[in-house]
Amino acid sequence: MIDNKLYDEIPSLDLADFTSGDPERRARFVQDLGSAFNNIGFVAIKNHGLTQEMTENLYGAVKEFFSAPDDVKRKYERPDLHGQRGYIGKGKETAKGFKVADLKEFYHIGQPEPIGEMPANVLPEEYPAFTELTLETYRTLENAGKTLLRAIALYLELPEDYFEDKVKNGDSILRALHYFPLNPDLVPEGAVRAAAHGDINLITLLMGASADGLEVLRRDGKWIPITALPDQVIVNVGDMLDRLTNHKLKSTIHQVVNPPREKMNTSRFSIPFFMHPRGDMDLTSLESCIDTNHPKLYEDMTAGEFLNERLIELGLKKQ
Repeated sequence: MIDNKLYDEIPSLDLADFTSGDPERRARFVQDLGSAFNNIGFVAIKNHGLTQEMTENLYGAVKEFFSAPDDVKRKYERPDLHGQRGYIGKGKETAKGFKVADLKEFYHIGQPEPIGEMPANVLPEEYPAFTELTLETYRTLENAGKTLLRAIALYLELPEDYFEDKVKNGDSILRALHYFPLNPDLVPEGAVRAAAHGDINLITLLMGASADGLEVLRRDGKWIPITALPDQVIVNVGDMLDRLTNHKLKSTIHQVVNPPREKMNTSRFSIPFFMHPRGDMDLTSLESCIDTNHPKLYEDMTAGEFLNERLIELGLKKQ
């Protein structure tokens, strides 16, 4: 069933419906999730495993780290890792197709127990709470992401565990993000907190951000503001899942706009979890998502090849 409705807000779902063991609630969750991802590409989810206490403690630790002097933060910059671990300073990332860098700084946490050639985490020794809470949040959101991917697999009429081996020890990243206070008279022309972009990965889980500003582009060209209740995470389709499903599940363009002038001198903190598979996952579009009305849109490539292409476009990696 195709849902052609134009949403004024993103649908809200309860992950407990899927994990409940009740076949009817479970089936309804799968259809509602798939339908929303086929339409606007975003949902708000509750019962994802993060408690309010964990969330508040994490935001506190993130604020504490970003309030550190620049020379302390720069100790944890690792340009050799192309922005995949540690601190990434102001003006380093530019959205695809934009000339001006986004007005933000951020910190990347990867797999807590890296294997093979995967880089180890770069952790700030002065801030043990930051380390402890980001790793705990990583594990919690990775678990929620795996559960959501099981529901997505069922919606696509694949085996429920289709994604399981592909995301095991995957390249997922928890990003602690600080959109720093702005002087309205000095903001570079065209610079925004995060320019319009699609996410690279399979799905993104965004903890209810601490301020307004996130908007999603509806298919009729209208920007819809997204707000999450404190107990929700916002989940959206990334480009890898869009490619795999030949645009059946839609990676929707979104942005973080600058606040009104009177709020420009305040910080905004945001903590997304980007769920990636391992680099060897084949993103060739599923045969079941290709037909006469939906011809194949994308060339075949692995997740690693696609990630590499996008990191170069973002300015985080040189060719």
